[in-house]
Amino acid sequence: MADLDALLGDFAAECADLEYLVAPLAPEVWATPTPATGWNISHQIGHLAWTDEVAILATTDPAGFAQLLAEAAPKALTFVDEAAEAAATTPAPELLDRWRRGRAALADALRAVPKGTKLTWFGPPMSAASMISARIMETWAHGQDVADALGVTRTPTARLRTVAHLGVRTRNFAYSVHGKTAPDEEFLVELTAPDGSLWSWGPADATQRISGPALDFCLLATQRRHRDDLALETIGADAAEWLTIAQTFAGNTGEGRAAGQFA
Repeated sequence: MADLDALLGDFAAECADLEYLVAPLAPEVWATPTPATGWNISHQIGHLAWTDEVAILATTDPAGFAQLLAEAAPKALTFVDEAAEAAATTPAPELLDRWRRGRAALADALRAVPKGTKLTWFGPPMSAASMISARIMETWAHGQDVADALGVTRTPTARLRTVAHLGVRTRNFAYSVHGKTAPDEEFLVELTAPDGSLWSWGPADATQRISGPALDFCLLATQRRHRDDLALETIGADAAEWLTIAQTFAGNTGEGRAAGQFA
């Protein structure tokens, strides 16, 4: 993985790309439905703003974050949606400003984290670099929802490497949230980067293999496209099964997207 400063730069760039899509929109366009059921563009940006703020809390006030977790536990299936719903009621200019301020504050907070510190989160504890990697992934994924809502095709960038890396690293987590036991064998994942180079994870002699465009793998691992609509190839039954359950995000399994939804 890249160092923290590089990751923070990628986070800023990913946020800027999404802001480029939403900042010019008339307030009424923020109500445009996105592919996430029940969420419009305001929900998407509100969710990002809220999650950045919660990440600041986890980074700067572990006790406060622990209290939030305790309060959220009884409504584990709904509290994220409730936070997005509350944020979506904010007028678009105010919501945009909230998101800007929160992501800047998060970057400052993570820069101040001592090396070696593990931050409590909804999933396993993570380093500052892992925290901002997760924020890059989520900003990209929710940005895809916004782009789909607006009918915009985004240009893939090298920042997808972070999203793909999380997709690979969360393999065992994906099995666990589906009540399955992950295979002992490591898989080989070979992805074609946007510039045509090859990104790879895992042993070269692995019998279970996944290959294809990095964009497609990222769309699948964030559950923004159905497996059948992507140019990903597998060798081995375990590799094929993994692609049906992969998810980079913490929490419950998502519904994903229907096959042919974006044909």
